[in-house]
Amino acid sequence: MPLSSPVIAPSLLSADFRILQKEVESIEPYADWLQVDVMDGHFVPNLSFGAPVVKWIRTELPLDIHLMVENPADRLEEFLEIGASHITFHAEVVESLRDRRALLQAIRDGGATAGIAINPETPLSAAKDVLSEVDLLLVMSVHPGFGGQKFIADVLRKVKAARAEYPDLMIQMDGGIDKSTASRCLEAGANNLVAGSFIFRSRNRKKAIAALRGV
Repeated sequence: MPLSSPVIAPSLLSADFRILQKEVESIEPYADWLQVDVMDGHFVPNLSFGAPVVKWIRTELPLDIHLMVENPADRLEEFLEIGASHITFHAEVVESLRDRRALLQAIRDGGATAGIAINPETPLSAAKDVLSEVDLLLVMSVHPGFGGQKFIADVLRKVKAARAEYPDLMIQMDGGIDKSTASRCLEAGANNLVAGSFIFRSRNRKKAIAALRGV
């Protein structure tokens, strides 16, 4: 069943990299997961974290690794070695059912749970062949690659459809999540919200995270 209280996963992409450990400590008591956006400059037009940076972060929060890369299989080992709890790859770069199942198995063999992500323009049908097998579906509500973008409301139709067909699935949304859009995401059926700018630009991060939960 969908969670009564959503998982809130602050995205490190919006944190101040100069004081990264302090940024993590500022949200750790209130958040559920910590999301790490991994970009390769090819699948998305930007570069971001690699495992050599992430491994120095001290946290008890589960690490949620979002692989926005062309070759996710090549990046698994570095994040599994540092204790990733969850790894998500994109449907757009792993298209065959055989390759998807192999990647899901590799992630689980490494001790993490596994998810598949779809971009705003990608239909839900593009991931449907494994939706009964994944631990999480990530529906992007902005075009991946940069923080601070405007929420794309049209993707809520995909969330509603996924929730109707897979009532027990964890559905994560990422992009443009703030107090107002969070409520719409939860109403549509999401139960895991990634937020970067809304949390890390807030003076009161405890209050910001509570607002995403609707309390």
